[in-house]
Amino acid sequence: MKVALIHDQLTEFGGSERVLVALKKIFPQADIYTTTYNLNSLGSHKNLIKNWKIHTSWFGKIPIINRYYSPFRFLTPLIWESFDFSGYDLVISSSGSWMSKGIKTTKPTLHISYVHHPPRYLYGYETAIEWQKHFIIKIYAYIVNHFLRIWDFESSQRPDYLIANSIETQKRIEKFYRRDSTVIYPPVNVHPQGVQKQNGHPKGDYFLTVSRLAKAKHIDVLIKAANILKFNLKIVGSGRDSERLREVAVPTVEFLGNTTDKEFKKVFSHARAFLFAARDEEFGIAPVEAMGYGIPVIAFNSGGVPEYVKNGVNGYLFDELDENSLIYQVKKLESLKETEYLKMRKEARKTAERFTEEKFEKNIKDFIKNHARASRG
Repeated sequence: MKVALIHDQLTEFGGSERVLVALKKIFPQADIYTTTYNLNSLGSHKNLIKNWKIHTSWFGKIPIINRYYSPFRFLTPLIWESFDFSGYDLVISSSGSWMSKGIKTTKPTLHISYVHHPPRYLYGYETAIEWQKHFIIKIYAYIVNHFLRIWDFESSQRPDYLIANSIETQKRIEKFYRRDSTVIYPPVNVHPQGVQKQNGHPKGDYFLTVSRLAKAKHIDVLIKAANILKFNLKIVGSGRDSERLREVAVPTVEFLGNTTDKEFKKVFSHARAFLFAARDEEFGIAPVEAMGYGIPVIAFNSGGVPEYVKNGVNGYLFDELDENSLIYQVKKLESLKETEYLKMRKEARKTAERFTEEKFEKNIKDFIKNHARASRG
């Protein structure tokens, strides 16, 4: 088959980009289509995609303007509908905020859309930028988003089949698009060595989080908890909220920025628990990646996270998005006996093994095989 992979944008590297990389491994000869592409903005991950054949939209070729999606989001329908996929047998769109599922295809091309989430800004979910507090922007967004919601619904009917990255996303697809979907969890880089003996403290030396430093991730809740209990917290990642978060952190909180893969593994190997406070996260690859190292997860009870974090089994869930609720669960973990903690680590590892790249590849191949046959009749 001649295959095309369609991805929202390639100007940062996160969970959806990991899915794209995994899809490219399954279809190494596939062409890549995207709105905007900036290799240098992908940091240490740029080596994963630097040799790909990437087709950028007309919008992505306009200097300066192509850096600012939000003010020009009204162009989204024009961007995706400008591509021609008539020469492909199979098109897989990797769709999130930029709504790449809105591309147009015609028979016999088979279009399967892997949906990371319906656009959060269209349906009342928290976003990285608190644009609602600016009156003029709020009015502009109200008008533009109204028409984009209409287009998002109409264009969501175009793919032949939809895949959701979690049960949470599956529910949103049914709610907003009135369509059925199949859940295939995203691939997670699960460490092959499993649960290793902790160096130093029997329960690890510090707490850890890996995240973009953006409002919707609520890293400030983690910092406030660390400030009160004075526990060591390491934060991996960067983002627009970096300066603000550094200002409220005490010396026991360390910002590591973006790390290399080698440093990444070292940071995980000494961690006591992984902290996660994102609201309405559709899945959350980072917590599962931590579980691959046998690290329990303490996470906010929201979105798709409860699909894999089980209270008292492989971690803990806190119900209120504040430092006191988090602290309560941190103290629970701290009070565990060493044997109980080790058992929790093993359960965390067992959970992560449900989300390996190998299982993702098998599930995707099986899905395409079955539905391609059905499409041919």
